[in-house]
Amino acid sequence: MAKIKIDVDGKIGKIDRNIYGNFIEHLGRCIYGGIYEEGSPLSDEEGFRKDVLQVARDLKVSILRWPGGNFVSGYHWQDGIGPRDSRPRKFDLAWFAEESNRFGTDEFIAYCRKMETEPYICINLGNGTLEEAAGWVEYCNAITNTYYANLRRKYGHREPYRVKYWGLGNEIYGPWQIGHKNAEDYAKSALEFGKAMRWVDPEIKLIACGANDPDWDRMVLERLVPLVDYISIHFYVGSEDYYETLASTEWVEQRIKILAYAIEIAKAKLKINRDIGIAVDEWNVWYRTNPGRGETRQLEENYNLRDALCVASFLNVFQRNSKWVTMANLAQMVNVIAPIITSPEGLFRQTIYFPLQLYTHHSGNVALNIWWDSDSFSSEKYNVKSAPYLDCSATLNEQEGMLALAVVNRHRGQEQECQIELPGLNLEKESTVYEINGKNPEITNSFREPGNVKIVEKKFNKVSSKFTYIFPAHSLTMLKMKIT
Repeated sequence: MAKIKIDVDGKIGKIDRNIYGNFIEHLGRCIYGGIYEEGSPLSDEEGFRKDVLQVARDLKVSILRWPGGNFVSGYHWQDGIGPRDSRPRKFDLAWFAEESNRFGTDEFIAYCRKMETEPYICINLGNGTLEEAAGWVEYCNAITNTYYANLRRKYGHREPYRVKYWGLGNEIYGPWQIGHKNAEDYAKSALEFGKAMRWVDPEIKLIACGANDPDWDRMVLERLVPLVDYISIHFYVGSEDYYETLASTEWVEQRIKILAYAIEIAKAKLKINRDIGIAVDEWNVWYRTNPGRGETRQLEENYNLRDALCVASFLNVFQRNSKWVTMANLAQMVNVIAPIITSPEGLFRQTIYFPLQLYTHHSGNVALNIWWDSDSFSSEKYNVKSAPYLDCSATLNEQEGMLALAVVNRHRGQEQECQIELPGLNLEKESTVYEINGKNPEITNSFREPGNVKIVEKKFNKVSSKFTYIFPAHSLTMLKMKIT
């Protein structure tokens, strides 16, 4: 029998709500035809799809990253402000596509306000300039009587946007990136860009570009730890093999810990005492498509239940490592490797939508120490020798006295009987159970069958400080238990 033990007094720490973030890029139908579709009967007077906005709001997205992604390394923000009909139509070198620039900074901020989410802007450190980056911060945040602040006012936005989070480039380590640099050159540029941006607004938070490479990350951290508040890491995982996909998050957790050690070493070397967080500002299951440039429609993955279980395990990893992971952004929100898929007539929610919704609605604000033991499997692709069939996290809502236990049973064909121990706790006998499952791991949602995978709510009335629960095969279960 599997076992889970939760130490309610052993708190890992507060969970930063920014781990429930998302990402939109000028790529395929993510923005145009996704969140923004001028002239559609489904859009409001500003061009925003109302149906998309509604289901995106229900994800409780905490922070939204924009405009890229690869796109940002060739993006010049001044092309996307002012009267829409006067904006230049440009060729996008990142994705070999035409960019109308009808969705720019002002539209992005307006969308964040409608979603009630924090904006996060990534700057162009590919072919952009220092002055351009500092000017973008001025346009968004300054209250001065200066050119870019006045330009914002001229275009109808008197009050500053107060954009707090700014990324210092995207994946500059990669040769696929416009303006690709090695670690030393990137760190030099990012230091100067970041200094100038913070001189415009000392309150902003800066995210350095990490590479999931210890050599790159070490060099960048040693240069930028005195300046930045986060370093980023990106994860795209998966395989056609069921168990390889579900083992991938074991590898993800290992890489997060390696980056955490690198941060601590850099802080010790430079005698820096403040916190530097890890921003997993692109992550998702992505393995089926590898389109050439200009073939972006192929990025519209059709996710199945297995992928949803992988997404849930990602969220467990972020919660268990909340000391380090203080921001995460699923890539991307609509159409492009996304939980929401649109057509001109409507939308449906993919399987991966539901774990995101479940965790944002029902997880607590404190991560708890949790120990578990179950049979395990292995992975050749991700070099994981022992991945437990059960993957777990536990959180506490301090205000409500509510304990949430999230368990992914990654076994393809067998339920897992599990003894759950909550020593020293008095609990109400009845709990609410939320379950995500389907008839097989390959099942998907679609326009024709949008409800194959969803959240099912039920009751369980045998909770105590020590009880048994049976987790169904290929499922995600969250038990919410009231402490008395």
